[in-house]
Amino acid sequence: MVDTSSYKVGIVLSLEDKSKSGGKPLKVCSVNIGGDDPIFVVTNAPNVRQSSRLVVAPIGSTIINDEGEEMEIKKTAVGGVMSEGMFCDSRMLGWGSGSSGIAAQVPDSFEVGSAPPTSKPGAPPTASSESAIPAVEVKPLFEKKLTKEEKKKLAEERKAARKAAKEAKKAAES
Repeated sequence: MVDTSSYKVGIVLSLEDKSKSGGKPLKVCSVNIGGDDPIFVVTNAPNVRQSSRLVVAPIGSTIINDEGEEMEIKKTAVGGVMSEGMFCDSRMLGWGSGSSGIAAQVPDSFEVGSAPPTSKPGAPPTASSESAIPAVEVKPLFEKKLTKEEKKKLAEERKAARKAAKEAKKAAES
């Protein structure tokens, strides 16, 4: 497990498309991660938009790459533009679910520059909180067939209920 304490929640201030024909669609993003100046992050994540609130691994932080090896983030030229960080996906954050290459988005309740959540926001509750969920009665697929006597009794009850309703309606009218 990688130490995510250096990761920060950032908000995309501006976005510039640097796609080249035949190449990966690159985006140069100006991102506020809580410092004085915004940083530039170059990405090909398709879900990055202006004003997106994402998890950023800034220079000096460590990530786990696709091969499972730890890698330190350094200032690097990507597509001819200097990138000063990397958007993290769910797997890099250890959230378990989520697609590789899709930037992990967080709700607006997380402040810019703060640490990212330890679990995926909006994820289903864990097994420990299942006891708080009320029990639901499950009906069987096929119900027991009624005997002749049970059917007669049920029919008589329905007939009596109809008769009582009819008498009540008649009494209300007069």
